[in-house]
Amino acid sequence: QVQLVESGGGLVQPGGSLRLSCAASGFTFSHYPMSWVRQAPGKGPEWVSTIDLVGGITRYADSVKGRFTMSRDNAKSTLYLQMNRLKPEDTALDYCARGGYSAYSPAPAPGGQGTQVTVSS
Repeated sequence: QVQLVESGGGLVQPGGSLRLSCAASGFTFSHYPMSWVRQAPGKGPEWVSTIDLVGGITRYADSVKGRFTMSRDNAKSTLYLQMNRLKPEDTALDYCARGGYSAYSPAPAPGGQGTQVTVSS
């Protein structure tokens, strides 16, 4: 079955950086666009970014554009999200999702445990 296992979250001060990873299994990773989604406490899922099949095209939510960089390694079936210049409003449970989304489509609920990102001084 489809498994997505996120890691790399943690507590970081404002302005700091984190690199998230998502290890995929149970499907042919290179056949799907992939996305990162986050859910802040008390809020619904928010789409963060999407990457195409080979990593040549990425799209970002306005709230993270210029600060976050998404990439993928199809040989390792792994997705990444480099998060720089983190802000307190980036505090959320971050998780990856199979497929492409946008700011105009409903973001999926977490399929696995996700990884918690907390930005606080």
